[in-house]
Amino acid sequence: MLYFKSIQEAEEVLRALSTPVRMKIMEMIYADDQLSMNDLAEALGLTNSAISMHVSKLEKAGLVKIRTKPGKRGTMKIVRPQHDRLMIDFAAMTEARKYYLDNLRIGYFTTSKVSPTCGLASVKNIIGEYDDPRYFNFPERFDAGILWFGSGFIEYNIPNHLKPGQIIEELQISFEISSEYPKFKADFPSDIYFNINGVSLGYWVSPGDFGDRKGYLSPSWWPDSMNQYGLLKTLIVNAEGTFIDGGNQISNATIDDLSIDYTSPITFRFEVPKETANCGGLTLFGEDFGDHNQAIRIKTIYRDDKR
Repeated sequence: MLYFKSIQEAEEVLRALSTPVRMKIMEMIYADDQLSMNDLAEALGLTNSAISMHVSKLEKAGLVKIRTKPGKRGTMKIVRPQHDRLMIDFAAMTEARKYYLDNLRIGYFTTSKVSPTCGLASVKNIIGEYDDPRYFNFPERFDAGILWFGSGFIEYNIPNHLKPGQIIEELQISFEISSEYPKFKADFPSDIYFNINGVSLGYWVSPGDFGDRKGYLSPSWWPDSMNQYGLLKTLIVNAEGTFIDGGNQISNATIDDLSIDYTSPITFRFEVPKETANCGGLTLFGEDFGDHNQAIRIKTIYRDDKR
């Protein structure tokens, strides 16, 4: 995925996509990644030099890559797409408040207590064995790009960058998540609870565990029968309460209830209790799995104390 924090950052890409011809080229090579320059010129009724100019602009913007392979008359230049998705983060662009930003790989949890079905995998292989919670304590867990469990919890330490005189106003924690079902099942709700510094922040009901298609980022070896992607959710804690994606309030717990200052540790827990109404497990997707090229992204928004 090609990710930009602002329109300004994406300016070159937007310029490259500003003509109908180049939009059509992108559409064609996503449908068939074996098209050559000659194929594109013939299909669009353009000269080879015109196609070369358009493809060059797309290549400069990082949208396509060109590969050569032997043809009937010398070599052919094959035009292939470079990315599956393009994202411009308008929320990041408009953020005027001061903040610290961290990305925690999903394997960097500090403590866990999980029950099967469970497991972890790196971009290269399964870590340990399926359904054996012991591997959540192995050092190889730090390489994990996906993890899942049927019930229990995992807990992370969030870096506290606050300095004396800085007051936390809001925490935003973003992650790709789903339920956990043996193999997968789209209709399989799970009550996933959140906790910071021992304070319950409420829960969100995941609708299911998704595997109807391959995750956009999942490695080629990852079995088709396994969970493939989740939903990108953002947990927000501020002076008004705790919310999912800004609009859905899940509890009255506020940022003040967390008692965070510059000396405080910050612990963040995902939990699926066995006794909850929908004990449907949890799957977390990191940079190398699922649909979204990110780990657990944490934005700590603060203000300066002017007293």
